[in-house]
Amino acid sequence: MAIVAVAVVSPAWAQGQPQIDLTPYVRRDHYETIKISPDGKHLAATVPLEDRTVLVVLDRAEKKIVAGGMGVVNSAVWDFWWVDDTRIVISMAQSFGSEDPLYATGELHALEIGGSRVKRLFGRKDDIGLVQHYGAGDAVELATVIDTLPEEPGAVMIATWIPGATPKTQVETLNLRSGRRNVVISAPVRRAGFTLDPAGAVRFADGLDERNYRKLHYREGADAPWRLVNDSAESGFIAEALGMAADGVTAYVQVSQPQGPDQIEAWDMRTLARKPLLRDPVVDPESILFDVDGRTPVGARYMDDGIRMRFFDEGAAMARRYRSLEKGFPGSGVEITSTTHDGRLMVVRAWSDREPGEYLLFDTEAKTANGVFVRMAWFAPETMAPTRKIGLEARDGVALHGYLTRPQGAQDEPLPMVVVPHGGPYGIHDAWDFDLETQLLAAAGYAVLRVNYRGSGNYGRAYRALGAQEWGGTMQDDLTDATRWAIEQRVADPARICIAGASYGGYAALMGVAKEPGLYRCAVGYVGVYDLPAMHADRARSAAWMRHWANDWLGARDTLAERSPVNLADRIKVPVFLAAGGADDIAPITHSRRMQRALEDAGVPVQTLYIDSEGHGFRKEEHRRRYYAQLLAFLAEHLGGATAR
Repeated sequence: MAIVAVAVVSPAWAQGQPQIDLTPYVRRDHYETIKISPDGKHLAATVPLEDRTVLVVLDRAEKKIVAGGMGVVNSAVWDFWWVDDTRIVISMAQSFGSEDPLYATGELHALEIGGSRVKRLFGRKDDIGLVQHYGAGDAVELATVIDTLPEEPGAVMIATWIPGATPKTQVETLNLRSGRRNVVISAPVRRAGFTLDPAGAVRFADGLDERNYRKLHYREGADAPWRLVNDSAESGFIAEALGMAADGVTAYVQVSQPQGPDQIEAWDMRTLARKPLLRDPVVDPESILFDVDGRTPVGARYMDDGIRMRFFDEGAAMARRYRSLEKGFPGSGVEITSTTHDGRLMVVRAWSDREPGEYLLFDTEAKTANGVFVRMAWFAPETMAPTRKIGLEARDGVALHGYLTRPQGAQDEPLPMVVVPHGGPYGIHDAWDFDLETQLLAAAGYAVLRVNYRGSGNYGRAYRALGAQEWGGTMQDDLTDATRWAIEQRVADPARICIAGASYGGYAALMGVAKEPGLYRCAVGYVGVYDLPAMHADRARSAAWMRHWANDWLGARDTLAERSPVNLADRIKVPVFLAAGGADDIAPITHSRRMQRALEDAGVPVQTLYIDSEGHGFRKEEHRRRYYAQLLAFLAEHLGGATAR
């Protein structure tokens, strides 16, 4: 392992700021997701470790661990399902860093309370969470769970496929004890997902062709043939099936619009007549709310200036139940993660911008809620910095949305500010939630501005499409316009603003100081990409659909050099801090090293932190502590906030 760090000393005007104890920001929580068993006797929970996420089962009465399974390095639990009172099916994923999203590996494993080992159902090795890269020539069958089939105890419905550039999927039932499999139906489109009706029949297949156009197929019943009901290449809109009503003919479909957010509609599948049901004026549905069967949609949750829920029928039992929970946690989002088979006990998660989340056990008959677990309990919500939604108009008239977090108790005056562009970039969005790094920056005395620039998710397909081929273009202008808005609104001190981001956000930070050398005092690029032609080549060689993605969203390769920060170092006039991991496959460390050399050649002060063993975002506690300490020292030198102790 090689670690290179540059020490800095804060100037006199930054002295006297209280130092930040980093321990609460780097320590790991005990549990993450919690679900109750059908009989209510056990709780299953994911446990985050430094290099993997594992699953444990706790006896609810005894409050002790009675079973568990651990994967290999870089493995994580994608999701898990109680199949019956004693068995859980686990879907595995891989992740190579704190900024790396989870990627499902198609591995399924079964864990049984009292069993001697975890049983492999799908995957190459007899290891839970085996991390592997599959090529097109690997004849390894993979799977994901579609439904737990409560009508067939001990069985699950799965989708299976053979990896390749455009995998073909089919639906099967799997008996966990015998291993017997029965084919239900094959998908009529590649890279397909499936939607069931309330009776458990597969009714929709939703996939993509080689050019990444969405195709939705439907069948009238378990023995009926598939028919194409929407091709986005021809219709101009995307239709995603969410589920069906009990009548067997009414489908709930999320439909993209020419402008603005998606709409949820009721489709009569006999005639394809469409009836609008729900549409927020600003944002897309964040998640779909289901009835107790887990198959029938009843409404949607939206995230904008807070969390709000809307239902197809406010008088329905599940709608009333959610409204009751909402009253119990005013100002918070609520989610039912799981229920017992009789519906009496529910595990409920409540969260807000100042609280990471609390799990409670809600008794629907006694109308009582008892605490199960509080995430990051060492943070007191009343001491956390509040987050509020902001809105502004970009220079070309596009409406922009984002979130502003000011330090707890800060006076109404311009503050030093850090602009934090999110990664991704497409389809990803910043949210009204508890963001750990935002809270750290606020604790150090900074206002934090997070902007959902065009291309971000949550604001409709048209808004996302505005970001196509706009790396360094209008996407960057949105960040500039939001920064100037913050100055005009007296949120930010114009002499003390830094731009800092990870992954795409690292790219945007370096492009920000290249395009606007007088706007920012400094820039931070964390596991960023700075050479777009190299990135384009990496994406294009993997599969035809990825080559089309690179051309459609990044742009033609011969247009990208002029939008690459590595070629624009001579325009940068402020100090830069670069951090990267040597094991990063998404934004290889060569991007950061080349950026460093270009900055040094241009005479730009540059600090670095390179850790060879880390991937796309640092995971080890000691490395995260080192990164945060150097980040705060760098910001303090140029903005005047607190350092770490």
